[in-house]
Amino acid sequence: MIEKLIENLNAKKSKTGSKASPVVISSRIRLARNLKDYVFPNRANFTQRCDILSKVEAALEGDSKFKKGFFYKIGDLSQLEKRLLVERHLISRELCEKESGSGVFISSDHSCSVMINEEDHMRIQFLKNGFNLNALWKIVNQFDDLMDSRLPYAYSKDYGYLTACPTNLGTGLRASVMMHLPGLTISENIDKVIRASNQLGLAVRGLFGEGSEASGHIYQISNQQTLGESEGDILARLGGVLKNILEHELNARYKYIEDHKAQLFDKIGRSYGVLRNAHIMNSDEAMNHLSFMRMAVDLGLFEEEFRGLIDYLFMEIQPGHIQYPESDVSVEFRDIKRAEILRNNFQKLPLVNFDNFSEQF
Repeated sequence: MIEKLIENLNAKKSKTGSKASPVVISSRIRLARNLKDYVFPNRANFTQRCDILSKVEAALEGDSKFKKGFFYKIGDLSQLEKRLLVERHLISRELCEKESGSGVFISSDHSCSVMINEEDHMRIQFLKNGFNLNALWKIVNQFDDLMDSRLPYAYSKDYGYLTACPTNLGTGLRASVMMHLPGLTISENIDKVIRASNQLGLAVRGLFGEGSEASGHIYQISNQQTLGESEGDILARLGGVLKNILEHELNARYKYIEDHKAQLFDKIGRSYGVLRNAHIMNSDEAMNHLSFMRMAVDLGLFEEEFRGLIDYLFMEIQPGHIQYPESDVSVEFRDIKRAEILRNNFQKLPLVNFDNFSEQF
């Protein structure tokens, strides 16, 4: 059912010119919104959920982002198709558990998705490469104003936007940044950063959000408080903490290079060799080896143009992507196919040139 979306993703895949920084991969802003005079999805019956779905669909009609985009009813998708959309960060794992009356709209450029009848009537999210929270918020705010003019939002003067979970009351805004933190991880300082972030009211999660592990040294860091602060205050506070984490990551890399340069080069060299030659590889191993290849770009051991390829492969080697379109394949088959994809890509890359080493990230 999602064949056209996959074709579209493959047509747009970027192997060069990624705008992501050495530390920040992407930014995301998500809004929780509900319609006035309707019960929340977990209390709504089938007819009410379908009515909400129709109203959101009508509100999105004609919007330029969705004219050539994609719409799927969750109940019509296979488990594999849902898994692939989760891996692409286009839907949540919670939405996968819904059936009748739930759906998702995905923009043609995959930068925006609107989930209907997940925990709330609407979960609006926008994604952008790099550290772009303020620029992203302008886009999200404009889109939210447009939807507000077309749909009656559930809003309280005392509590702000009303949501199914009290933790989303107020702005209903969750902003997150996906960060590549190998320096803090291999120097064994990441736990300190996580504890400090938690004390500042931030959540630190893995690649796929709540309940996932930080495979490939990739972490999602987001705000937890939505009530009592304006959107601008939330983004400013989050941005300040993220800049501090970025600085700690770069310092950890400098320190590790200063104290353990040979060990780091050995990790990079071994990862490069495995990616070029392995015939069986699971997801975690692949993610960790790709992490060191991304760090190799940061250190000047590969040209900057290869960063886009590595970021692309972070998604392409996930289980759902490896398996698609086959609905039932063994774990061993996936591991063999994953290794083949990595082998084919890394055999095209030049040899690691340690003479090009640069300490300027």
